[in-house]
Formats: sequence, C-alpha cells, structure tokens
Amino acid sequence: MDPLATRTLGRSGVRLNQMGFGGAGLGDLFNKVTDADAEATLQSAWDQGIRYFDTAPWYGRGQSEHRFGRFLYRQPRDKFILSTKIGRILKAPRRPENFDTGFWSGGLHFDHVFDYSYDGVMRAFEDSLQRLGMNRIDLLLIHDLDYGHHATEPKVAAFLAQLSTGGFRALEELRSAGIIRAIGAGINELGFMPRFLDLFDMDFFLCALRYSLMEHDVLDHEFPYCQRREVGIVVGGAFSSGITATGPVPGAKYNYADATPEVMDKVRRIQNVCERHGVPLPAVALQFPLGHPCVTSVIPGGFRPEHVAQNMEHMRRPIPADLWAELKQEKLIRADAPVPAA
Repeated sequence: MDPLATRTLGRSGVRLNQMGFGGAGLGDLFNKVTDADAEATLQSAWDQGIRYFDTAPWYGRGQSEHRFGRFLYRQPRDKFILSTKIGRILKAPRRPENFDTGFWSGGLHFDHVFDYSYDGVMRAFEDSLQRLGMNRIDLLLIHDLDYGHHATEPKVAAFLAQLSTGGFRALEELRSAGIIRAIGAGINELGFMPRFLDLFDMDFFLCALRYSLMEHDVLDHEFPYCQRREVGIVVGGAFSSGITATGPVPGAKYNYADATPEVMDKVRRIQNVCERHGVPLPAVALQFPLGHPCVTSVIPGGFRPEHVAQNMEHMRRPIPADLWAELKQEKLIRADAPVPAA
C-alpha cells in the first residue's frame, strides 16, 4: 500500500495522504522528547513525502503545536495539510511550583479549561494559530467532548449545548470564510459519532482507538451512518497506544493503560498469524483500517526519525489475502471487517 497516495476526506474535497503524522508523541506522551529529536522526526516525515500533520493544544499542553509550528512554518504553506483542535483553552497555573504534568512525561506547564462556546472556540483557534505560527488551519476538530473527559451525561449534555448554541457557529463561520476547510471531531467512545451527526454538519471524524485490529464495534452503527452522510474518517491510534507496534512485550500499552493478560494473549495470537505469513504485526495494524471505504488516512506518530521510516516501510509491505482470511477464521478480526486488497 502506498502511504503517499491520497484519498478525499468525505465530501470536504480535501485530499490526505493515506498515512499522515500524528502529534501526540511530540507532546511527550509516555516519553520525554528533546527538541532536536522532535525536529529530526518532523524532518524525516517531510523528507519521505508525508504532507498531512495532526496536532492539538492538549498534546503536551501546547508543546506539540509549538514543535509542529517551528518546523512547518519554514515549509511552503500550500504543500501540506494541517489539523488541530478546539475545546481546551490553556492558562498559566496558579501554583507553578506544584504543577503536575499528568501522563505527559514532559510538555509545558499550563492548566486548561474546557470551553466549547463561540468565544471559547475562537479563542482556542487564535491561540493555536499563535503557537503554530500559522495564519490558517486546514482541518479543525472538536476535541474530547465525551464521558472519558467529562464523566457524566449532564456535563456532556451541557457542553454539547454550549457547542450547539455558539461554538459550532464559530466553526461554520471559519469554514464559510475559507479560514478552515473542514470541521471534524475527535471521537474516543462509541455512540458519539451518531450524536454529533444528529446535531451538526460534520465533514469528518478522527476516530481514536475505536477502529483498529483490536476493536471493530464502529462497524455496527457508527461507520454505516458516516457512509450514508458521506462523512470521512481519519484513524488515530492504529497501534492501540502501542501494543500492536511493540507486540505483547512487558509494559506494553493498550488504549493508554497497561495491557491486561487477555489483551496480551489476543495480540500474541494475532502476531503468530502474521509471522506464519512473514508479515510484521505493525504492518497489519497500520494497513487494516484503510480497508474500510470511509477511512481516508491513518496517522501514527513517533518521536524519532526511525519511527517514521519504520511506519513507511510497514505501509508498503505487501499483505497476502490469506493472512486476512486466517485472522477472520481464527476470530481475531470480525468476519465482516473490510480489509485492504492484496
């Protein structure tokens, strides 16, 4: 599969590489990254032809956007697609001496508040422009409006109402003015794609973790609804936070947590099938989502140049039809899961 071939994102008209570059790792997710390594990693992605880059204010609390901006502002602006996200406003902490970076191994020392109002969206967008050193963004996404970040239905409903009564109008104004080209939402949980589609005129979703070798439940309702509405899908977290890149090694991460014995066993069985066919597990994990007609791009990250080179190699690795058939026969992926053509 050619990682640099392009597909159109839903009905937006925006064309993306089949493999882009995701920016969470350059926000010091799980591993602290030097500025030199961040620069070299982005340079490697650029040199190898990647032209779709995704970041967010939340990634390292501004760190990822700063790093992307320092690199990308030197490139011709009409030669790449850039996406970032709204929903959080970063603010200086009241007590910097007690700042907790959370699961970011480094990053910048900023607190955040959630804000999906008209003014909040515009403020977040302008702040991102400043951190990125850009005067426009191609794709702008609503970030983390779900139970994982807001815990209860009343809080989720309140933020959705805030978005409905103001924030989405801001996004539509930006899209109508050509300042952004498409509106998306980052989705972490089942049930939220239809909920967004019932409320808003969405162009695409960034489906984080919910469609991968390990999880396919979006095939039941979410993806069919997106197909009917001609809404595109970008897949983040194709490696399920790491385990289908590293294999079932000690300390392997699955969906931002340590993998359970059950998950380790499933990955071990998938890896055994891959080895029987002479194909690396990460190649199968990266290419699997692109078998679905809704999926436009996968966006693995990385924090060293060799990570980009490895992902490019994995995307180009031929995968025989018999491998996909065996995964289905062994019930390791769903029988109805669409797979890439051999």
